[in-house]
Amino acid sequence: MRYIVDDVDAAVNFYREHLGFTLVMHPAPPFAMLDRGDLRLLLSAPSGQGGGGQSMPDGTVPAPGGWNRFTLEVADLAAVVRTLRDAGVQFRSDIVTGVGGNQVLIEDPSGNPIELFEPTIPEARLAAS
Repeated sequence: MRYIVDDVDAAVNFYREHLGFTLVMHPAPPFAMLDRGDLRLLLSAPSGQGGGGQSMPDGTVPAPGGWNRFTLEVADLAAVVRTLRDAGVQFRSDIVTGVGGNQVLIEDPSGNPIELFEPTIPEARLAAS
């Protein structure tokens, strides 16, 4: 998964501090790679240095935001929400009850969405408990 971010260092700190990601490498200012379990997250800042942050052939510059997102499963969504609100994390929504569980959308420092999901039925869990 790749996210375009405004500030790679701020994004690295956010994902490590608030969501439990591990830094794999940060070889240059406009790029970092992080892991959390099976999820590899590539962070790229718009730049002329090539890679995921470079402009498209028509001149379009990559920008953060949008609605596509990845989902992180949590055991106690209400507790995680309290912790993140206390830490000043930006929320796009309050907790929403869905068919398979409860979810909330938060944003990284560049405005990229992350869905936190607490399954309420066995079929919605990542792994059998």
